[in-house]
Amino acid sequence: MRLHVADHPLVDHKLTVLRDKTTPSATFRLLVDELVTLLAYEATRHVRVSPVQVETPVAPFTGSKLSSPAPIVIPILRAGLGMLDGMTRLLPSAEVGFLGLQRDETTYEAVTYANRLPDDLTDRQVFLLDPMLATGGTLVAAIDYVLERGARDVTCVCLLAAPEGLQVVQDAMGDRLDVEVVVAAVDERLNEKKYIVPGLGDAGDRLYGIV
Repeated sequence: MRLHVADHPLVDHKLTVLRDKTTPSATFRLLVDELVTLLAYEATRHVRVSPVQVETPVAPFTGSKLSSPAPIVIPILRAGLGMLDGMTRLLPSAEVGFLGLQRDETTYEAVTYANRLPDDLTDRQVFLLDPMLATGGTLVAAIDYVLERGARDVTCVCLLAAPEGLQVVQDAMGDRLDVEVVVAAVDERLNEKKYIVPGLGDAGDRLYGIV
């Protein structure tokens, strides 16, 4: 597994406002969208492209276009939905799938409750979106799910990660270089309730309110 921590003053600024418990949901959603667009720039550094010939107003030119099959962006429901627009803004030609995974608050294990993905992901580049990499169980389950269906070059885009969660993903993925985690920051630790500290609270609740 490869880890990339974004290092940019705008990332730090937006993340600080997200952490503030007084930031209202409307502002929170807007900032998540902006922050994910910045993270998407880092996450797509290795997106696959093919050469293409075009005619400029002056001369022929050999440029690049996204390769086929198109990448697929998969938000992990429900909090991952708040990251979708920011990601597809940079990858408008990507396909979108949905994966519903939630953490059992007793066992802290990931449970699948929704799946809108192709059965065959052979040779597809996948971008998994999940705001919080806390225990790591949800993300490992999602990575395993797409790898088992033939995906390669899996990039996980998260706002925050806990060291414990990163270690779980590292242990599960080992030395695989086709799995990368891109985060805005790595925080201190998990608390006894498995929340990231200092974190920003429950990302889903702050995006959409408590249901």
